[in-house]
Amino acid sequence: MTPESKRGLLRDILLQVPFMLWLVLLWVLLWHQFTPLALVTGILVAIFVTRVFRLPTVELVGRVNLWYTLVFIVLFLGAVVAGAVSVTLQVFDLRRQPGAAIIEIPLRYADDIVTTHVAVTASLIPGSLVVESDRDRRVLYLHVIGVRSRADVDRFRDDVLRWERRIVRAVGTPQQYAALKADLNRGRDAAKVDALSEGRETRGGAR
Repeated sequence: MTPESKRGLLRDILLQVPFMLWLVLLWVLLWHQFTPLALVTGILVAIFVTRVFRLPTVELVGRVNLWYTLVFIVLFLGAVVAGAVSVTLQVFDLRRQPGAAIIEIPLRYADDIVTTHVAVTASLIPGSLVVESDRDRRVLYLHVIGVRSRADVDRFRDDVLRWERRIVRAVGTPQQYAALKADLNRGRDAAKVDALSEGRETRGGAR
């Protein structure tokens, strides 16, 4: 094996390590067991999946914001607990059946990696499950329980888009993060303009 091929193999392995760790984490979450056996079997499954069902190497951008990553983890764990409680209450509410719907979520900043993160996040929170992903249009379709009105649909869609923004802040590309900040700044400017207009109208009416 030539030195170039060795370096290429080493680089390929290093790029696969984050995905293997993510697969191990998913395996542990799937079985709800944080035990040495679950960890070892998760590592074996991750190695098997990445070696046997090999996909083209995805280049990571190398951008990880530790603060936003910590914020994401804390909020995600809280959402998992809140989702579990909400689903339990709906199951034992004998007065009415929990509503359900398939909701279309058009993502705004996502590439393949961010789309995957959003889909996994939404599926791990009890009460929702990704049933289809349109890669070309960057659209997720989720089956959601506890939906009884249009307002519930809009609220859930906004929740998923907030998860997308949190993921972009934590691990998105510099271009995605810049686009997110630009949109947020435009939204703040529009809110200030609306507030000033309201103030002028109020003062005018008072006169």
